[in-house]
Amino acid sequence: MLAPTVAAAARRIAPVTPAQASDQISEEDFLKFREFFYRKTGIYFEESKRYFVDKRLVERLAATGTASFREYFVNLRFDTRGAELQQLVNVMTVNETYFFREEYQFKCMVTSLLPEIARNKRPGEPIRIWSIPSSSGEEPYSICLYLLEHWPDIANYDVEIVASDIDTDILAQAKQGIYSQRSVQNLPAALLQKYFKKTRTGDWQISNDLREAVDFTQCNLSDPLSARAYHHFDLIFCRNLLIYFDDVSRRGAADVFYNALNPGGFICLGHSESMSRISSVFRIRKFADAIVYQKP
Repeated sequence: MLAPTVAAAARRIAPVTPAQASDQISEEDFLKFREFFYRKTGIYFEESKRYFVDKRLVERLAATGTASFREYFVNLRFDTRGAELQQLVNVMTVNETYFFREEYQFKCMVTSLLPEIARNKRPGEPIRIWSIPSSSGEEPYSICLYLLEHWPDIANYDVEIVASDIDTDILAQAKQGIYSQRSVQNLPAALLQKYFKKTRTGDWQISNDLREAVDFTQCNLSDPLSARAYHHFDLIFCRNLLIYFDDVSRRGAADVFYNALNPGGFICLGHSESMSRISSVFRIRKFADAIVYQKP
């Protein structure tokens, strides 16, 4: 059985030309903003991301009707509600994913991780899975599909799936569960027919039952107040997020995950990420399908 969730809304930003970006944001502006954004989110922009950052800052200046970066930055720092910072986070974060990405980890989940987790559960105790970042929902919904299709014991356990992201717009999109053909290209046709319906625009919308089975929530791993709410998980998927953090932010995220996991719980990282290079508190577990990390 898979357990229920809540809803939210979204917004759009205006386009900007390369000339506007380079004219309005100086090197000093970029460095000030980079430090501020890093302290707030743990995300560090290399110099190679300069145009990406400048472009989005200019878009926010236009959207807020602000005349200069200096004025905008002052307003941003002293905005006690944090509304504009959230808008910035939404446009600065990258959301690129698709169904059954790095599928070998889902295979490992149903063949090795969940059987071990289930053996240590008391009768009636749920199994809890956390997917972060959720992006537009492909990963948590892939977890649902894999559980329903490939884990024989799914009928015997309550499985709670929480999916979190720092981006409120992408969370609203994930709750709608509408995907392009590209997002679903790795799904077998039989699963598309079984769990999705075709929309009038030619996209695919995942079933209501699966949308209600995932609890989508906002979480900022660099904000202790936000991260403290997450605990008692048996399995965490955090794939291709830590590559955007520096060493200090990665260690902070590792601490959050350690505190969020039950003893014996597992964490799956992206194929280019390694927990052993970040923290020594997890032990490496090598299974037939994947290498994962376990809280002792």
